[in-house]
Amino acid sequence: MTPPGAEGAQPPGDAPYEEYAPSVGVGPHPLPWPQDERYDKELLAHGDRRNVVDRYRYWTVEAIVADLDLRRRPLHVAIQNWEHDFNIGSIVRTANAFNVAGVHILGRRRWNKRGALVTDRYLHVYHHASVADLAAWFAERGIPVVGVDNLPGSLPLETTALPESVCLLFGSEGPGLTDEAVAACTYLVAIRQDGSTRSINAGAAAAIAMYAWGLRWIRTDLSSA
Repeated sequence: MTPPGAEGAQPPGDAPYEEYAPSVGVGPHPLPWPQDERYDKELLAHGDRRNVVDRYRYWTVEAIVADLDLRRRPLHVAIQNWEHDFNIGSIVRTANAFNVAGVHILGRRRWNKRGALVTDRYLHVYHHASVADLAAWFAERGIPVVGVDNLPGSLPLETTALPESVCLLFGSEGPGLTDEAVAACTYLVAIRQDGSTRSINAGAAAAIAMYAWGLRWIRTDLSSA
């Protein structure tokens, strides 16, 4: 039986994307065009449909990266990539929102970029073939590596004061951090959970951890950033 008022409705997911997604971006820039090297002439002529804040409309990718570099946060994010995890893209997208200093892919060089929605273009992405390589990179720079996983001995994220300059290390969806990765961490933190499942989605956990770091170190109203 069809619920009242639902006649002709399409099931969730069946409607074309264009029907429910608002138009993104802006059309061609009116003449005269701004005379600034940061602007991309192709975008000025044809419009900018990228998912960027208004400040960066019509800018080249290189100009956007250069501007972001002036105010990168001293937060690094590292992800173990042993299983081509689809969550990596989601984590990278969140890392872009926090304008982190670097994203580090540990393990396989090729990673699942689908969820990143090209936000990796505006980040500095590093590859480390092994845990030893990752640990050495951060040791040379005096940056502690803090693992995020609900393992025995983990400290509660909610009450742990994360350093300002730090690398948050996340494992793959399912297996979590490997024993070798855990050994390379200065310490571990875990997100408190009161439900029935053992863990939460890796992408969601990464977003929570980055936000927890931001609450301590970003001196602005995150809700309006």
